[in-house]
Amino acid sequence: QVQLVESGGGLVQAGGSLRLSCAASGGTFSNDAAGWFRQAPGKDREFVATISGNSDTTYYTDSVKGRFTISRDNAKNTVFLQMSSLKPEDTAVYYCATGRVTTRNAYYYSHWGQGTQVTVSS
Repeated sequence: QVQLVESGGGLVQAGGSLRLSCAASGGTFSNDAAGWFRQAPGKDREFVATISGNSDTTYYTDSVKGRFTISRDNAKNTVFLQMSSLKPEDTAVYYCATGRVTTRNAYYYSHWGQGTQVTVSS
């Protein structure tokens, strides 16, 4: 059974940076796409970024392009989200997920982590 554990969240001032990590166990991580999603209070979960198994394809939501970078280390079964120039509107619980399709659509991700809180103060 695949398990995903996020870490790296916290409180940061606007303009600051954080690096989220998601460690996977079980399954075949290198075969799967890995994505990051977020959910702010009172809002629906939204796609943030995703990366294919061999890292040759990445997608970002428009609001984070140029500020966030997704990457992965298949030797360590870990996916990262480097977040820079953070804004208060980036405040949310961030979830990582894995699935067989590199897509913005959460429907295609079959395994999810428990989430890590990111709070950006103004």
